[in-house]
Amino acid sequence: MTIGTRWALAAVVAIAMAAPAVTLRAQVGKSQGVVDANTVSEQDLAKVPHMTPAIAKALVGVRPFKSIAELNTFLIGQGLTQEQAMDFYQKAFVHINLNTATRDEILLVPGAGTRMAREFAEYRPWKSWTQFDKEIGKYVGAGATAKLAQYCFIPVNLNTATDADILSIPGAGPRMVREFKEYRPWKSWAQFDKEIGKYVGPKETDRLKRYVVIE
Repeated sequence: MTIGTRWALAAVVAIAMAAPAVTLRAQVGKSQGVVDANTVSEQDLAKVPHMTPAIAKALVGVRPFKSIAELNTFLIGQGLTQEQAMDFYQKAFVHINLNTATRDEILLVPGAGTRMAREFAEYRPWKSWTQFDKEIGKYVGAGATAKLAQYCFIPVNLNTATDADILSIPGAGPRMVREFKEYRPWKSWAQFDKEIGKYVGPKETDRLKRYVVIE
């Protein structure tokens, strides 16, 4: 190896070592201040716009909600107008699945509107937030894209999800990281219900199930 070659290789190594590490983003959009309506405490829920202690108590009593549409029906039934419900969603929400959400569900995302209802569906299947940033970023700026992302999730694969992926699921915590990984390989939802059902009730098992896929 010539002296020139050695210097070139040394330069490449130095650049690689100096480069910042790539930060992987988990599969539930990073919150910009919005909390998960299915897991937020009753006390904090009562601070959300148009909430009363009675409505907050009733909401906690019937959750988890399987979708934002289900939560919307509840809020309207409690006497909120649709405009007031949209104010509520600025602070608390039930994440939508980017790959399966209906048009009506997407329209409940603050700031989405009919254009995003079309774009969210057009670029399916969504596989990463890098893809989301690229495609949605064509239409709105980075800040608006991040705000939209916080209302969404891309399901994680139970058999390959990283700790960060699992921890991004609202309410999952270190225990579910351990259990999700312990029972690999996952082969069926019956297996998921059985194994995760050892640690939490059926409603919580179903809530967690929304965020994952078995592949």
